[in-house]
This record gives sequence, C-alpha cells and structure tokens, in this order.
Amino acid sequence: MTIIKSSEEVAMMRRAGEVVAAVLGRLKEEIKPGIKTCQLNSVAVNELEKRGARASFKGYRGFPAHLCVSVNDEIVHGIPGERQLSEGDIVSLDFGAFVSGFHGDAAITVGVGSINSRAQELLAVTEAALIGGIKAARRGAHLGDVSAAIQDYVETRGFSVIREYSGHGVGRDLHEDPLVPNFGIRGEGPALQKGMTLALEPMVTTGHYRTRLGENQWTVLTADGSLSAHFEHTIAISDGEPEILTLP
Repeated sequence: MTIIKSSEEVAMMRRAGEVVAAVLGRLKEEIKPGIKTCQLNSVAVNELEKRGARASFKGYRGFPAHLCVSVNDEIVHGIPGERQLSEGDIVSLDFGAFVSGFHGDAAITVGVGSINSRAQELLAVTEAALIGGIKAARRGAHLGDVSAAIQDYVETRGFSVIREYSGHGVGRDLHEDPLVPNFGIRGEGPALQKGMTLALEPMVTTGHYRTRLGENQWTVLTADGSLSAHFEHTIAISDGEPEILTLP
C-alpha cells in the first residue's frame, strides 16, 4: 500500500495522473467509426513517448498492449487489434502511466458516433457512480462506505455492478492493497488514511453482473452479452475532499 507523505511524492503522483489524463483525452478525440483498436494503441504509444513516460500495462503479467480497449459487452482488459469500431458502439479505454516511480491509472467509456438512449444512460450512471464513490472516500471513512456509495447509485437506477473485478490501491505498484470492490456495506472494511492513493473504477452493465473470460484469456465480457461501461480515477485521500489525480 502506498501512502504519500512528502510534497515531492505528491508532485510525482500528480505528474503520473496528468500523463494518463492527457493520453485519454487524446484517445477520445480519435474515436470514430472505422478506426481500428490497434490504431488507438499506437496513439497511446506516441503520446507516452512525447511525455517521456512508460506504460503501466505493457508486459504487466504478460499483457501485450499499452492500452486496454473494451467494446460493447467487453468489460475490461480488451486487447487492441484489427477490430474496427462501428457507429453506435461504446468503447472503454483503460490506461496507466509510470512516471518518476509512481503509477497513474484511469478509464473512460465513450460512444462511437450516435449511441442509443440506453447506452447513454449507462455511461452517465457509471460516471456518476464513480464521482459518488470519490465523494465518499474521506479520511476516516471505511472502504465499505465507498463501495456502498457506488453500488447504491448504480442499482437504484436499474443497472448492475460487476462483482468479480474491483478498484485497488495504486502508487509505487500498479495494483496494491487494498482492493476496492464496487459493492459493499457501509462501515465495513479498513478506515481510509490521509495519503492513501486509490484507483476507484466502477464497471457497470445493463444486464446481470456475471462475467466470462474471452478466448484470448484476457478480455472479460458480460456473461449475458449486455453492454458494459467503465470509468476510473486515481485519487489521493486528504484532510478534506479527496484529490483526483487523473482529471483532464
């Protein structure tokens, strides 16, 4: 678990977050019908090189790309390839950068061209659930408070939170303790401490929360083929509102 204590460490975490936000912003500009997911990965590589940063995902436990691109019923860990995006798709872009000894990690989901109203609602609910989880992540609160805030927001709007994959600590390592599930009970779990750095990442589906693993043994999909969205920020716990380190 990373707990940042010095102003220098805070500055380095912020720098990692700034790189992640900038790359995701650039990728969002590229989303259009006909673009291949491997082209998005190339954009991420170029943007990293410009900023002198290193990809967090490439080679992590054998992952073969710099960027995760997950389309429609794909939840997370989609591998970029020759797939072309089509009008009406939704695509999740998950990206991490390693800068000066620290990782930043974030994700967005965007529509390709015009998307239907159900997909629009899914994206809006997932992003709002992330913001609600962040607001609950205060010094002295419990991890269960964060998890419950996400789950309650999602489920009261008729969607489901994915349960087999969760947020996590992030900092000197890409994945650290504690795990931050997107479902839970208020008042349970460890208390949050000032300086803790966490990646909150609700993954939400229009159907059931059950998942299946794709043939490539990386990509996670909804078991029932329902649409899924994913939003994520890296945050730092402070004395007041948590600081979002991956804001654009």
